[in-house]
Amino acid sequence: MLGAQAVIGFIPTTDFTRAKEFFRDKVRLRFTGQEDQFALVFESAGVMIRVVKVGDFTPAGFTILGWRVKDIDETVAAMTKRGVTFERFPGMQQDTHGIWTAPSGARVAWFKDPDGNVLSVSQPL
Repeated sequence: MLGAQAVIGFIPTTDFTRAKEFFRDKVRLRFTGQEDQFALVFESAGVMIRVVKVGDFTPAGFTILGWRVKDIDETVAAMTKRGVTFERFPGMQQDTHGIWTAPSGARVAWFKDPDGNVLSVSQPL
């Protein structure tokens, strides 16, 4: 039933101003113009992403949302130029740009939003 329905992503934030600037200007999601006291609404390849206002919270220590990209090197370079910092994790063999190659050959890089939520870009095989 839900497999044929559109997905909506949710990302928590404590600060709409910082989140709006980050997701619109650095991550380059399309801001739909929808904004109220509960959420900012963005769109990514037809998928709605609601950045929801929350009180104090502890970000998860794992990826909460990611994007599949065609060229991870190009994506990471462009995002880095816009001020996104890619994470490094102990024990993971990441290249100089923070990109990890999985045993399958897929490549992944992680970054955090201003609230510390872990996000990723991935290039599958």
